[in-house]
Amino acid sequence: MLTEEEKKEILEEAELYPYPAAACIDALKIVQKHRGWVSDESVGDIAEILRMSEDEVDGVATFYSRIYRRPVGRNVILICDSISCMIMGYKTLYKYISEKLEISFGETTSDGRFTLLPVSCLGDCDNAPAMMINDDHYNNLTVEKIDELLEKYK
Repeated sequence: MLTEEEKKEILEEAELYPYPAAACIDALKIVQKHRGWVSDESVGDIAEILRMSEDEVDGVATFYSRIYRRPVGRNVILICDSISCMIMGYKTLYKYISEKLEISFGETTSDGRFTLLPVSCLGDCDNAPAMMINDDHYNNLTVEKIDELLEKYK
């Protein structure tokens, strides 16, 4: 069940739009900001507030790669797997990060520090390979840079 604060924030966002459903992505972001991810129960609560079906809300949630539908670690690593990044060494970076953290895509480290996810494009093809950790964008990556970057995130 959503908290009163979450409901209030969602309703305030919804007032900014001509119809409540237009605030769906904002509502999902609000819940994720408070909880770290968006549960099925939260999808139902958002649907009720915005007068949408649960399937409509889930469709929006699953379309966006930055809305997490299951718990994630404190830091989310998004590795771009577009064709540009693939040509420029994405597979080597993924293999290195995966072995170093002992996780594959969709998994979280045992200490809850990192979750590793693919992302279809970060829009930085001319500086590939690229990845994000939380909201921080990194490009022109090499295996040597990875250790330094991971140390920044506790």
